[in-house]
Amino acid sequence: MADAATVGHGPSLRIDKFLWFARLSKSRSNAQALAEDGHIRLNGRRIDRAHAPVRAGDLITFPHFDKVRVVRVMALPARRGPAPEAQACYEELTVGS
Repeated sequence: MADAATVGHGPSLRIDKFLWFARLSKSRSNAQALAEDGHIRLNGRRIDRAHAPVRAGDLITFPHFDKVRVVRVMALPARRGPAPEAQACYEELTVGS
């Protein structure tokens, strides 16, 4: 049974799957490790589980090589498709200095 926090908020996708499908992570296991080690923030909150739900409109902040990336989820991908299809699923936001 779903808890009250997840009911009525529209479709969702696990954060590890989103990062992999959107080609923001090389592998799903890499995305899982980032999430479980607490390196990802979802809407400003640190997460520590790979199954955290991501929905359209959410903000994801995560380390990527030597910088921090912030992306807004525009759509939930159905598969790990080609790069142009994956890039249409998120909007890259710039971090102010």
